[in-house]
Amino acid sequence: MRQYNIQEAKTHLSSLIDGATKGSPFIIAKAGKPMVKVVPVSSEKKPAARKVGFMAGKISIPEDFDSMGKREIEELFYGGDR
Repeated sequence: MRQYNIQEAKTHLSSLIDGATKGSPFIIAKAGKPMVKVVPVSSEKKPAARKVGFMAGKISIPEDFDSMGKREIEELFYGGDR
């Protein structure tokens, strides 16, 4: 990655930014010490999207899943008289 001192970057800023947007990021340095890295905004990493089925084979769903806790739920809503 190319490195430019502040004065050189100021002089050629327009062309450096144009290059960065085309995939050539650069570093601006002060007295030879890197200070900032210039990269195009669109190159920021986005979090990976979660995929459906990412837990396949790691969990199991019981056969009675739809009726699990039915009795307890009915007791909570309707009382123990049912």
